[in-house]
Amino acid sequence: MRQLTLRSLFFLLCVFSTYYSYATHVRAGEITAKRLSDKDLTYEITLNTYHDEIGGRMASDGQNDVTFCIRPFTGGGGTTLLARRIRRFALNSATSLNIFQEKYTFSSPGVYVISVGIENRNDGVVNLTNSVNVPFYVETILVINASLGLNKTPIMLNPPLDSARIGQKFCHNPAAFDADGDSLAYRLSTPKRGEPGTCINRVADGYRDPARGLDPAAQNELKNGPATFTINPITGDLCWDAPAVAGIYNVAFIIEEWRDGVKIGEVVRDMQIVVADGPNRRPLLDPIANTCVEAGQSVTQIVRATDPDNQRMILSAYGGVFNVNQDGTAITNPNDFLVAPAFATFTPSVTTPLSSPAVGTFRWLTGCAHIREASYDVVFKVEDLPGRNSLQLASLESFSIRVVAPKPTGLAARVSAGAVPGFTLTWTSYLCQLPGAQIAIYRKEGCTGGTFSGCTNPGDPVALGYSEIGRVAGNVTTFTDDNNGLGLRRGGVQYSYRIRVIYALPQGGTSPLSDETCLDLPSQIPVLTNVTVDTTSATRGVITVKWTRPPFAAGTVPGPYQYRLSRATGLNGTNYTVIATINTNLGNNPDTIYVDRGLNTVLNGYRYRLEFFHTLNGTLTSLGTTEPASSVRLDVSPASQGLRLNWQAIVPWRNENQRHRVYRENRGRPGTFNLIAEVPVQGPNTFTYIDDGTDRFLADGNATMKLSTDSSYCYRVETVGTYDSPRIRVGQLFNFSQISCGAPSDSTKPCPPELKLEILDCATVSTTNCPETVSNTLNWTSPAINTANRPCAAVASYNVYFARYPEDVFKRVGQTNVPTTTFKHNGLDSYAGCYYVTAISRFGSESARSNVVCNTNCEDFKVPNVFTPNGDGKNDLFIPLTCSIFVESITFEVYNRWGTKVFETNNPAINWDGKTTDGQELPTGTYFYQVKVTFKSLARESEPITSKGWIQLIR
Repeated sequence: MRQLTLRSLFFLLCVFSTYYSYATHVRAGEITAKRLSDKDLTYEITLNTYHDEIGGRMASDGQNDVTFCIRPFTGGGGTTLLARRIRRFALNSATSLNIFQEKYTFSSPGVYVISVGIENRNDGVVNLTNSVNVPFYVETILVINASLGLNKTPIMLNPPLDSARIGQKFCHNPAAFDADGDSLAYRLSTPKRGEPGTCINRVADGYRDPARGLDPAAQNELKNGPATFTINPITGDLCWDAPAVAGIYNVAFIIEEWRDGVKIGEVVRDMQIVVADGPNRRPLLDPIANTCVEAGQSVTQIVRATDPDNQRMILSAYGGVFNVNQDGTAITNPNDFLVAPAFATFTPSVTTPLSSPAVGTFRWLTGCAHIREASYDVVFKVEDLPGRNSLQLASLESFSIRVVAPKPTGLAARVSAGAVPGFTLTWTSYLCQLPGAQIAIYRKEGCTGGTFSGCTNPGDPVALGYSEIGRVAGNVTTFTDDNNGLGLRRGGVQYSYRIRVIYALPQGGTSPLSDETCLDLPSQIPVLTNVTVDTTSATRGVITVKWTRPPFAAGTVPGPYQYRLSRATGLNGTNYTVIATINTNLGNNPDTIYVDRGLNTVLNGYRYRLEFFHTLNGTLTSLGTTEPASSVRLDVSPASQGLRLNWQAIVPWRNENQRHRVYRENRGRPGTFNLIAEVPVQGPNTFTYIDDGTDRFLADGNATMKLSTDSSYCYRVETVGTYDSPRIRVGQLFNFSQISCGAPSDSTKPCPPELKLEILDCATVSTTNCPETVSNTLNWTSPAINTANRPCAAVASYNVYFARYPEDVFKRVGQTNVPTTTFKHNGLDSYAGCYYVTAISRFGSESARSNVVCNTNCEDFKVPNVFTPNGDGKNDLFIPLTCSIFVESITFEVYNRWGTKVFETNNPAINWDGKTTDGQELPTGTYFYQVKVTFKSLARESEPITSKGWIQLIR
């Protein structure tokens, strides 16, 4: 589905071709690869090049093979591989597509660079210097490991040749497609120059940015800003807004291949754009919105184009969903299919000229095999037909299609008996059972409802409170939940179950969550109802624990019976100790309550669980253990308007969707509390209240007061909860926290300090006093009145922050306490860096930052002209006259008078002893040096300084 009649490119190549040569022919190209077998590491490597058939026909005729260079991404070495041309396909009389291909077996997994250098590019590329003598170069980075399977690099289905008009915005899209479903990302690169037959490459000679490299004053199409050349990192739309100088341009970009958040390769494409001037205006496509469908649904998209000059047009479409080769021919071998059938279609034919407005129709019947995490991208293109010898222009629209999995259906749950009683889940056989697919089963307590859809909200099980409890193959329709080995012992709760399908990489993706199914668990054991703190004390704390009687009918479970109550320290404690053993006949005795004494309820929360026993064949046998329940733990901390109260309890009942009660101790009457608020608690983040002194519950009297930062206030909270299950009829459950106290803070901030920095005096720095480390000294003052002439909070301490480069994130490097207003930052490898200081109040409020001050280094490098390496201990080494601690990097080279390099070092101290690099003594004489120095400065990439001079060596 591609346009093969590139008439305007033929015309423009004739216009811009100034010289014909045997070796001028490569216009564009890229390298792709695919693994052929999971038995070894054999890959099929393919190079697609686009040849100039006007100025380089003879060279194209002779280009029957190319030499790939294959080398590790890191380290040295490498090998070459000769690849034959297997096809030469004429796109038109100006350009041919040439396919070179060969197989290669890698010796081991790793990261490899596959590259090719070809002599030469076509002549007349205006943003390269003498392009006919610049070898063409592209490369592909390939990650090889077993987990990637039969991986293929992405391919590009839109030819890398296009035309643009001066002053009009131009866009191109490579129509890249990854058959494995890996995610693609795009970034600009620079055309490279290769050395044929080697692995050497560098930036192409004289490369200039297309947007403003030839005309620095170039503007965009709207004339409201500078010209730009960009690529969309997600869609791959390469846009030049707008060309200003006519000619042939070569540009390059990289397509990155990602899987499961890891980059597994990249392909470089070098492409060519021909720019000319003329009156023709580009045709336009109506905007197209992306779409999402469930597998099995059809996608139909109407494509409409208009031409402002009323020219006839050609509509075309590119993308892997059409299952066509890069030359536009259909792929017939099922092993090479880009997608599984059915394939997409686009009508009318690309050879059919259409009048404005032109209309085309895209159709695709999706199926289960098309499900994947990544979208399918289609590029629609319209080209006008302006007439002979006129510039042909085009526009494009990118269209993204997500194919999502259907939702699992028919989920049901029931209690099941067996060796370990549990809960059996069943569901309808899943429609899209792709290889490697698994069904994940999720469970949570409580049922909340809600349905999900793959295209809108597939549902996040973690965010909804679910935990994964198992997985089965995609063709399985049942699962047994043994309740973590507890079976039916954990009764009195309600479970919600959902399932979803998880597809294997590389296609990845998940189905939406199924509708939930809910199950109430029957119980034969008691449940805890209360864990309330009666007394707050470090040594004499008291907690009362209560529970229900077991729910079975009299006589159905043989007795006598026993309760065993265990305690662990901490809200999530697991180190349980039995603290009470209570024998019972389940009569009317008060045997469902225990008062736990001698606790440290000031520092600790406590967690309890109850195990219930009955008599079986004369032996006490456990019927099960309750879900644990903790005490309520209250924390009181300063807030901007008073005191913030936060509380929590980890319990089997629900404390959400209730009104909890907050009590404050009465001033002047220690031990008595007044109810000041009822807090509507909804979810986990709402167990909080800010007391600003106002009493919001007046039924027991008004205890409103002004909170003072010099006083402490004490609180306790009463939670209210209920069990979800209708099988547990205990009504509302009330539990008190411990008493917790706190003092309000003053939120007023100090004024920002005013900072000064002792600046380096470079005149005092030389090799004679060059230290191994240096320090910066800061001084500051702290105003008491802010810019609004209002007093600031008193300062208790200061924080000092440092960033090596001005654009870095500042990090704290020191703190001083009042009255110290100076700081010495020691142990630095240079003076370069920036600082600011903040002031901290006694309540921890931090001021805005001070002014930022920066220091830099002495960017001065001097060397002597004479030294005497004669071993007398004086002037035996050639060293700089300036301090080398400020040098980031150096290249120091010495040449004799015949221009031969005799010594080279990267040591900032140089320490030349008058010998050659290989240790041979040099004779007395005059030598010449060249030094290239980069200094440690405030710039992350500072410009190097190069200087030359002479040295008199005297022995």
